Amino acid sequence: MTPVVLDGKQLVPELVMEVALDCRAVILCADAAERVSRCREMVEELVAAGKVVYGVSTGFGKFSDVHISPQDAAKLQINLIRSHACAVGSPLPEATVRALMLLRANALAKGYSGIRPVTLQLLIDCINLGVHPVVPEQGSLGASGDLAPLSHLALVLMGEGEAFYQGERLPGAAALARAGLKPITLQAKEGLALINGTQIMTSIGTLTFMKAQRLAQIADAIAALTLESLRGIPEAFAEEVHQARPYPEQIGVAKNFRTLLKGSKLTTRQGEIRVQDAYSLRCLPQVHGATRQVLDYVRDKLTIEINSATDNPLLFPEDGQVISGGNFHGQPIAFAMDFLKIGMSELANISERRTERLVNPALSGGLPPFLSRNPGIGSGLMITQYVSASLVSENKVLAHPASVDSIPSSANQEDHVSMGTTAARHAVQVVDNVSKVLAIELICAAEAAEFIGADGLAPATRALYEKLRTLVPPVVDDRSTSADIERTADALLSGEFLVAVEAITGPLY
Repeated sequence: MTPVVLDGKQLVPELVMEVALDCRAVILCADAAERVSRCREMVEELVAAGKVVYGVSTGFGKFSDVHISPQDAAKLQINLIRSHACAVGSPLPEATVRALMLLRANALAKGYSGIRPVTLQLLIDCINLGVHPVVPEQGSLGASGDLAPLSHLALVLMGEGEAFYQGERLPGAAALARAGLKPITLQAKEGLALINGTQIMTSIGTLTFMKAQRLAQIADAIAALTLESLRGIPEAFAEEVHQARPYPEQIGVAKNFRTLLKGSKLTTRQGEIRVQDAYSLRCLPQVHGATRQVLDYVRDKLTIEINSATDNPLLFPEDGQVISGGNFHGQPIAFAMDFLKIGMSELANISERRTERLVNPALSGGLPPFLSRNPGIGSGLMITQYVSASLVSENKVLAHPASVDSIPSSANQEDHVSMGTTAARHAVQVVDNVSKVLAIELICAAEAAEFIGADGLAPATRALYEKLRTLVPPVVDDRSTSADIERTADALLSGEFLVAVEAITGPLY
């Protein structure tokens, strides 16, 4: 693959995922390099002139009124990183660290941060050579940037801290040396430029969004298989119904269902078995479509954020201004992550209700109780619905908005914070739970299809069913299905099922 060219303006979530997961290389475009150099010259002129600039000739936070001499400018930045590197918890996954390194490099490439070109290049070299700082996941308030976690990234550039390299956890200096790189000594403004930003919450959020988008698409196919197994009525997806309430996302999801169910011999017509389906089947375009609205909102905010300068102060060489502002405040991403949690939780809520209809003999329209082949002696898939209910209940706790909380910091100088990184971390857990809830529905729907005749499935849902059967055999006799659920959830997240379905349907909405 050709390298991703960073210019601070055109990064999109799909490219972030390719760098994070596929280790696609990164280069800095010439225009961005020129902007970075010009901005750095301005920093050096300010230091030489003895101008008062926050974080360059002053302390940080409440210490912004403390003057720092030019002789101590470098020491100030080094102390900043060492003192702020106090995050705790498990290390972020290496893919997330690659994403945050990319996002930080892209923000610096905008040319407003005052970083030296050599420091930015070292960050890019670490991405390309696989030096991944050990970044603990907890400790950010999501305003003044993700200070504590990002400081662990900066430590490695200084030859301190720890990093993963080729699967081994090493001291930062050793990891750099093995990759053939040399640490740098931070100069004026550079420590602040590296840590004053929203890249932790945004990197977590971007990778989680990409997984969520994939789950939202395959959820339509899983629900279509369930509808067939319950002999549902596809007339609820008629185009004229959804044009009468013209949400684009609802219209798009309804079209998906018409495509997915085309050629099915298992669906029924109004009045043939029942006049109307339950809401968890009939209202699929309305509910799944509303989740797509959430995802559209989240994509928009993430795309803006990953192409933003989010540190402070910002330097504008064109007119010689240095402006202290608040672009480091994570409120837009905090809201987006909380919204993502809510939208994805609902995708799981309605999926669990469909699973209940599949296993409950009072609701399944004649399917064996709990899809057991020997009811009574065998419990079949009874307890998978319990697991699904547990996961959706957990999501309701996780979906509580982190963004409504704020605790003042730095002696009340930083008196309102976003808690955006907490929201993003909880979104990871929600999306992981959703993948398992959908996996349970898929396993149950496939089992139900065998009872009513899988040969009658539509070509698209038949492809979904057959793909599942390469991972999960029929539950002929009772067995533990934990590994089946986990394996299926992983394949849903990886996109394997979506590829199988879209080979029949073409790209779904």
